[in-house]
Amino acid sequence: MNRQDTLRGAALMAAAAFVFAAELLAIRLMTARGIPLEMQLWARAGGQLLWVAPVIATGGLRVFRTRRAPMHLFRGFASLLTWGLYYYSFTRLDLATGTVLSFTNVMFTTLLAGPFLGERVGVWRWAGTITGFAGVAVMLRPGAEVDPLGAAAAVGAALAWCGITLSSRSLTRTESTPTVLAWVGLVTFAGVTPFALTAWVPLGLADWAIMLGLAALAPSIIWLVTEALRAGEASAIAPFQYLRLPVIAAVGWLLYGEAPDLWGWIGAGVILAGAVAVTVAEARRR
Repeated sequence: MNRQDTLRGAALMAAAAFVFAAELLAIRLMTARGIPLEMQLWARAGGQLLWVAPVIATGGLRVFRTRRAPMHLFRGFASLLTWGLYYYSFTRLDLATGTVLSFTNVMFTTLLAGPFLGERVGVWRWAGTITGFAGVAVMLRPGAEVDPLGAAAAVGAALAWCGITLSSRSLTRTESTPTVLAWVGLVTFAGVTPFALTAWVPLGLADWAIMLGLAALAPSIIWLVTEALRAGEASAIAPFQYLRLPVIAAVGWLLYGEAPDLWGWIGAGVILAGAVAVTVAEARRR
């Protein structure tokens, strides 16, 4: 990998940070306009299906052929659970706090990678995990001005994300990428549609524009992150994914006047340090 590849990877990861911020703003805006969470998730899942439609069109129905349908179903429903809790957390938390708590997914993955995948977890991954959870304790200390239900949803989303990560690692050992993507798109859209229909409310043109924008933009995050890691050295590029914290914190402060207190920032820094340590160790291991 040369310097140009690393810079390209960093630029793609930075772009993903701005898309993350745009997605959170869309969540805030849709919630303020009275669009039910179920409909927001329906738009998100519809966008996921739209992004994999060319894969399905190219491969035909044979792209769904698999002997591991239960694992594909598990991965799809893990995605829905993650999105649902993640979106809900930002209806109750400030943008910076919700974002920082979402970083705990790498710590939970470290805890589960050994027993579920038989991976050897090194010293640096354990150190980063312990550090990250210490940061969570600081942020959610007694007396902290953090909505407990929102915090529980954010941590729950991070834990559910492990279902995506671990099942993806398992599936990629036997399944092609088009098959994995096709199943995810189908399961998430089919899974959320009944809930969206139950909660459906009439929408205006502006509401539809926001939802369609979310559907078109949000699925690009995984593409940007994947291409970033493909372009540059993983251990150098992976930490750039945490650039989304200052971007989202700045947006929250400028638009909503939101900011964690001093101890909240200290906890956020500790969580960030732990997450970066785990991410770099994981990248080097791979």
